[in-house]
Amino acid sequence: MKKPPVLARAAERGLSPFSGRRAAHLLPQARLGGPMPWVIAIMVALTVLAAGGGLALDNLADRARGELAGSATVQIVEADPQLRARQAEAAATILVQDPEVAGLSIVPQEAVEQLLEPWLGTDNLEDAVPIPALIDLRLRDGADEATLQRLRSLLADRAPAARIDAQAQWLAPVLSALSALGWMAVGLIALLAFTGAAAVWLAARNALGTNRDTIEIVHLLGGSDDQIARVFQRSILTDALAGGVLGLLIGMAAVWLMGAQFSALDSGLVSGGGLENTDWLVLALVPVGAVVLAVYTARFTVLASLRKML
Repeated sequence: MKKPPVLARAAERGLSPFSGRRAAHLLPQARLGGPMPWVIAIMVALTVLAAGGGLALDNLADRARGELAGSATVQIVEADPQLRARQAEAAATILVQDPEVAGLSIVPQEAVEQLLEPWLGTDNLEDAVPIPALIDLRLRDGADEATLQRLRSLLADRAPAARIDAQAQWLAPVLSALSALGWMAVGLIALLAFTGAAAVWLAARNALGTNRDTIEIVHLLGGSDDQIARVFQRSILTDALAGGVLGLLIGMAAVWLMGAQFSALDSGLVSGGGLENTDWLVLALVPVGAVVLAVYTARFTVLASLRKML
């Protein structure tokens, strides 16, 4: 079998006419495939969207816990409006003197009626259902059950219709749901990372199979596995950078658009779930992680496959 000219000249001299680095350049561009930048862009965009949602939910839960940590609500459940008003004033007088109470405010009856209007309407609201008097309570050391039970005992004589509940108790299912959604976002990010790595692995294996004959010649000319792997690393680096930037722009735009939509709801609970400056910085680092993951996945895939070729 006739040797290729470059190998024939090398054989005459008994050495390789190329250094390992120059031999590695015999490989073509070794691009991992035209769709690869678009695949990485989609993965980065989805990761940014998932991470943005997770960070927003985490901020929302943290702010809600902070605001409700020492908050409690006193309800005077009494059908007689005059007796209800007297018990509310008596309860406020007792509670404001307690050392555990940092502050309180009696919610105006008109404000309570406005909250109930969407469900009960505006006609004869007081006759439709007895509206309790509400007192917002702020405690110094948190609304633990022992403190609440002691305050209930203080109010038992002068305000027997009073009920005290920690606001964190009735919001606990909401906070638990927010925490579960946050963990789902983390799981989605991990799944996207695995999918992206799998896509790079498949593309690298395909590129190696396509250039198998050239790789064998490069080996004969003195090229090492590490030098060949660097060629593929540079290729995936270019694809990952292009896809990462594009995905970041798409993901950031989607996160900003979703944030604007939720801000328009003008809800106190939802408005606490915005992103901080550090959160935007974390999102900006997503394509960096994608590039690192893609490059090292391609390197390990190429090196493992080259060892099997020998």
